[in-house]
Amino acid sequence: MNDTEIDYAAVFQALPGMVALLTPGLVYADVNEEFLHMTGRRREDLVGRYLFDVFPDNPNDPSATGMRNLAASLKRVLATGERDVMALQRYDVQSVERPGHWEERYWSPVNAPVLGPDGKVVLLVHRVEEVTALIRARGGPSGSRDRVLEAELYTRSRELQELNDRLRQAHAREREVALALQEAMLPARREVRHQAVAVRYRPAVGALNVCGDWYDMVDLVGGDRLAVSVGDVVGHGLGAACVMGQLRSALTAASRVAAGPAQALDALGRYAHVVVGAESATAVTTFIDFDRRTIAYSSAGHLPPVLLHADGRVEFLDRATDPPLDARPDPMPRPEAETGFDEGATLVLYTDGLVERRREDIHDSLARLADSLVHHRRLDPESLADAVLTDLLPQGGATDDTALVVVRL
Repeated sequence: MNDTEIDYAAVFQALPGMVALLTPGLVYADVNEEFLHMTGRRREDLVGRYLFDVFPDNPNDPSATGMRNLAASLKRVLATGERDVMALQRYDVQSVERPGHWEERYWSPVNAPVLGPDGKVVLLVHRVEEVTALIRARGGPSGSRDRVLEAELYTRSRELQELNDRLRQAHAREREVALALQEAMLPARREVRHQAVAVRYRPAVGALNVCGDWYDMVDLVGGDRLAVSVGDVVGHGLGAACVMGQLRSALTAASRVAAGPAQALDALGRYAHVVVGAESATAVTTFIDFDRRTIAYSSAGHLPPVLLHADGRVEFLDRATDPPLDARPDPMPRPEAETGFDEGATLVLYTDGLVERRREDIHDSLARLADSLVHHRRLDPESLADAVLTDLLPQGGATDDTALVVVRL
């Protein structure tokens, strides 16, 4: 039997347990037979209707939280694209036979995403197991004991839900702190003399995917010179933000006194050896000399900068590539290369979130970047940065941080 012979609609209807498909707007798209049987509803009572119009909270129970908890879980799945297993829920259901009468019910829900070709959530799988019979007394000699067990389980489920809420709040606070730290540490364009510079930073999709990437711009002494760098710290969240801040500050100081970009990365690599969390961090730095119209560059395991020449020719600056900052136990002098440019050229530095995609060869990814730059080469740096992000980033956002610096030379 091959895939074309499988009737997946029939498989869905025959699934054991209660399963419903919801649209991102939380409207029932389909339900299986077990779902209809256990809820006592007809298909026309559910399909095409908003979830919480069909199953609202019990209006007679001011402490009811089932609807709020379920809505929060479904929104998490939509936001993260990841499955969410809920704690045991009390979620009363209005009787079909006795309108206005609410039946005390207990459920164990699991919500999972169905992703489309673009990686966005197109459907939600809402699987529910009713556990009322396991925790509710059915009368008889053991009824009192069952009531105690029911109360204990319900209390524990509420405590677990509250703990989950507190953890999510803590993660949200961590994200806020990390973003604030990032904003304070990353330089603004106005801090350098060169005006034709555009910078962009796009945090990754997800609650804590922040502050892994960074960029730096430093006016250099001795002529009209500018150092432009980008880097990537492994990991996300507040810890990555702290490491990012240390490395960026160290490279800023090193660039001001170094003879060239390789020497600056030498110093940064030695410093990375004593920074916890700097393992496998990458960076690339360029020293632009506007008087001589040259760019000296060196890379520590980072993707190559792109030089878009005034005539539309694309040059990847990949002739001075070395391992990541903390890769060698005994640091060695790093390579350095130099290239020239004419007035009107554009230098672009970026991090891997801009180009790398799962199951795509990196050469194809870099070709997409080159094509975008050539297509939009007549735009000013600000407009060019926006156009590149639009062309290369997925519509729903990337799964990794993205830093982008565009310098008109």
